[in-house]
Amino acid sequence: MEWKRSAFDWNQARAFLATAEEGSLSAAARALGLTQPTLSRQVASLEETLGVTLFERTSRALLLTQAGTQLLEHFRTMGEAANRISIAATGQSEAVTGHVAIACTNGMATFFLPDILKKLQVVAPDLQIEIIASNEMSDLRRREADIAIRHARPQDENLFARRVRDTTGHLFASSVYLDAVGRPSHPSDFSKMQFVGFEYPERMLGLMALRGLNLTVANFNFSTASVTMSLELMRKGLGIGILPVDIGTAYSELENPYPDFEPIEIESWLVAHRELKTNLRIRLVFDLLAECLSTK
Repeated sequence: MEWKRSAFDWNQARAFLATAEEGSLSAAARALGLTQPTLSRQVASLEETLGVTLFERTSRALLLTQAGTQLLEHFRTMGEAANRISIAATGQSEAVTGHVAIACTNGMATFFLPDILKKLQVVAPDLQIEIIASNEMSDLRRREADIAIRHARPQDENLFARRVRDTTGHLFASSVYLDAVGRPSHPSDFSKMQFVGFEYPERMLGLMALRGLNLTVANFNFSTASVTMSLELMRKGLGIGILPVDIGTAYSELENPYPDFEPIEIESWLVAHRELKTNLRIRLVFDLLAECLSTK
């Protein structure tokens, strides 16, 4: 290996990669936890070391130059290698202390994780657990999270996945709302009713049509990706929505307005990087989540 040719600083390379992927110095600085001037200096130092201009600086944005575009894939390979080193090193740790990040939807975080975390605190009180409650899929290979709870089986062969207890989604509405508009007795009755929930209602129209409910976007007065927000909208009598059955049935003010509606199958998968599965603290959290989510 020609060591002199690879003398540039990895932190500078990381600064360039983050800036290229995030699209701006400010976004990259936030992602790396640095100040924007520090990040800018690191990128400029890398350009000086390599003897090329990586970005064209305009008043509105940073644009990759031809040289920057050509080098970007090489730096991405470096970034992936750095992540693999971090994952492999983490996998050697045997102490039940430290930080574990769990990514899941806000519904899972709100309604299921607190009881599990209470048990975890008894078993491993020195762990620091971070909950990333978002519908966005965290990239485990980039260490955005250590463990994820997903509703689809991952396709990446580098990830370890275990299917836990599935559930079903059912229609729910408040009794107050149904008393006001009437309880549907036929699928056609839903065309005049209001629905809540679903971040993109238009994506749900086909699924609802397969179950006999011919709706339009106009039926959805309130849209949200948040299960907890959907629940509150239903409880306030603002319309009909879909909830996992174990959440919907926990509220006495809600009822199923149309039991003939075919339930929506919801898979649940517990996912971690394969190498992280050998780490004691990750394995402990993973196994407890698997046990609790499989029996809930």
